[in-house]
Amino acid sequence: MKVLGVIPARLQSTRLPRKVLRPLLGRPMLEWVVEAAMRCPQLDEVVVATDSDEVGALCRERGWQWEMTGAELPSGTDRMRAVAMVREADIYVNIQGDEPLLQPEHIEALLRPFAREQVDCTTVKTLCVPENVANPNAVKVVTAVDGRALYFSRATIPFDRDANGSATYWKHLGLYAYRRAALMRFGELKPSPLEQVERLEQLRLLENGLALYVEPVEFDTVGVDTEGDIPRVEALLRERFGE
Repeated sequence: MKVLGVIPARLQSTRLPRKVLRPLLGRPMLEWVVEAAMRCPQLDEVVVATDSDEVGALCRERGWQWEMTGAELPSGTDRMRAVAMVREADIYVNIQGDEPLLQPEHIEALLRPFAREQVDCTTVKTLCVPENVANPNAVKVVTAVDGRALYFSRATIPFDRDANGSATYWKHLGLYAYRRAALMRFGELKPSPLEQVERLEQLRLLENGLALYVEPVEFDTVGVDTEGDIPRVEALLRERFGE
């Protein structure tokens, strides 16, 4: 089974412009992400998918594999699908270009459910810390007993009606893996109603009946979405690597 890691690296992000090239401890953020992905032995290859000549130039300079993808593509999944059109693999792993704290355990968890034939795609979750339970930027997920995703929401789910502290809250982490057929199908589906309401792309999979399974992981990731995230991530990188 060939597993291809794809790092969508769109330069014109809205909340933090040019963030994949923003320096973290003096190195472009994308460099941290690529190196983190390359430390994952489960990935046979790692490819950067970009719409930017500037990002492409960095890839050439560093000797990374990369593909130029259309600027009109609306999401990282669409960009990954464009890579799949020219690079054959059995499983495609979507690694966000703003996740420099990726660990091999995340990829191992993503790939684990594919031992079951009914699995179309996978993602991961971690226990939600109390301060994020009501935070709409921390997406919550609920699953069936076998791990199949039931729903994702920015709202607090499940709702603890009796307020007795019995609810367990899981935070969704934005890493995905797809069988090739599921990834190809994704590109044929229009944005779904729940996806548009919640602004969560993964709901398109659920609304169209794809079998999306969610694996628990111990370690959270910290995406870089705002200026305030940069010092926090730098501190974590310094702690991990001593730079």
